[in-house]
Amino acid sequence: MVSPGHSAGLRDVVGSRFLLKLLVDKEIKVRYRGSVLGLLWSYVKPAVQFVVFYIALGIFLGLEQSERNPAGLPNYAIYLFSGIVLINFFTEALSNASRSIVTNGGLIKKIYLPRQLFPVSAIWVSGIHFLPQMVILVVACLLTGWTPSVLQLGTAVLGFLIVALLATGLGLIFGAVNVYFRDAENFVDMLLMVATWASPVLYAWTMVRDQLGQTALQIYLLNPLTIGVESFHFAFWMPTAEQTQGLPPSFLSVWVPIGLVVSILVVLLGQLLFSRLEGRFAQEL
Repeated sequence: MVSPGHSAGLRDVVGSRFLLKLLVDKEIKVRYRGSVLGLLWSYVKPAVQFVVFYIALGIFLGLEQSERNPAGLPNYAIYLFSGIVLINFFTEALSNASRSIVTNGGLIKKIYLPRQLFPVSAIWVSGIHFLPQMVILVVACLLTGWTPSVLQLGTAVLGFLIVALLATGLGLIFGAVNVYFRDAENFVDMLLMVATWASPVLYAWTMVRDQLGQTALQIYLLNPLTIGVESFHFAFWMPTAEQTQGLPPSFLSVWVPIGLVVSILVVLLGQLLFSRLEGRFAQEL
């Protein structure tokens, strides 16, 4: 017997695809209600972020390879943007998923529907915003001679899956905890502030190895975000750069599978915690 207010977990999301579509449509409409640019903000925000980071890090701090700085990263613009699009997906997905239950409190108190739909719909909305940025990235890569292999494209898909699963699992955890402790929102904000710098979005992974040593690099690679970002670099940046620093040792054979396993474990943990807490959502809200 299933207790009232409980669901079958993420399996109910699969069986409620129509409701999921309605929630995604609602989120898109509400977010851009009264907006002049609407979905174009999906292009504007990452573009501004890219320009700021590129000027500050690529030019001022010398991370872009040039005649005066041969030790920099070649084609740094592609390197930077390929990391930004993925980390932006993660930050938006987790931020919205962690607030999704509280934000939809009025609906949750009125009717019953699988509560996992709310964090999952937040992930899907972030995926919709991710697509226009990917289009820009692919076009930029093509203009710089992008000729990826099947292995590289497959690794990019796995990298995105790792990050999407991580965002889903953490979204379930913080979405549920936020109902009881609103401090969870502030914790997520701090976590997301660190996320960009805790993965090789703005700098090369070799800097971690050179400055902190091999042991620190192993710990650094346990972060699924690091695996996802480096997977995107492998797929989009490396085919456009004549000389690169290469992948971390055993990246494809060891670290990508580890990143996938870690993200799946986070989803399972998130589902377990969500199921334990969802019974009192309506009362707490």
